[in-house]
Amino acid sequence: MAEISGFGEIEFVRSDRANNIRVRIFQGGLKVTLPSRATEDDAIQFIRSVEDKIRRKQDKIEKGQQRQQLIIDENTQLKTLTFTVNAQSSERKNIYFFLKNSVLKIEYPKETDCTRTEIQTYFWNGIAYFLRKEAKRILPERTRQLAEKFGFHFRCVKIQSSKSRWGSCSREGNINLSFYLLLLPAYLVDYVILHELCHTKEMNHGVNFWHGLNRVTEHKSDELKAELKKYTMPILKS
Repeated sequence: MAEISGFGEIEFVRSDRANNIRVRIFQGGLKVTLPSRATEDDAIQFIRSVEDKIRRKQDKIEKGQQRQQLIIDENTQLKTLTFTVNAQSSERKNIYFFLKNSVLKIEYPKETDCTRTEIQTYFWNGIAYFLRKEAKRILPERTRQLAEKFGFHFRCVKIQSSKSRWGSCSREGNINLSFYLLLLPAYLVDYVILHELCHTKEMNHGVNFWHGLNRVTEHKSDELKAELKKYTMPILKS
């Protein structure tokens, strides 16, 4: 790990497959992928060269998370792709989660202060547990359906807890999907899956990639991309 003033914590990782220095931007820091011959000094020099762009992106991420963060309590109206969250106080002595008939019930003691950060973290971690289970149940099958419909081939689908990217695709055709996708409308879930499936043919964001994505989204890729940017993932602490 390294620290450069103003950027937060920076993690350097090496990849034999990387041809250039790549920077992934998060609210609290950066993850920098280095080609085998590059040094950390090379990476720092590169980061300085795009400093303004990185700062703007971090500010945008922070503002977006503040805008989208949802407090879970009795007034919450949270509907995921497969279940609705219903939080309510009760005579229970502990916090209880139960998923039945497409409703995730969260019951908590009446004296619970739902505004406390640790309580919200507990609620969201419980929701995340069920999001992961549901994502494993439906997302691989949905990926298979879309792949068959549009003639894509992939190796496997892995469900992850990523809070920085909705999905990714490796050169081997392995598709990674965040279980937080279930917080999106169904058509945006399909858009993300199709985006990653298009990477099985084009591992970049060049003209051919966007042409292919536009074709399989009924020429709505720009519109869907813009709408996806309005959504952010919950801020969680482990």
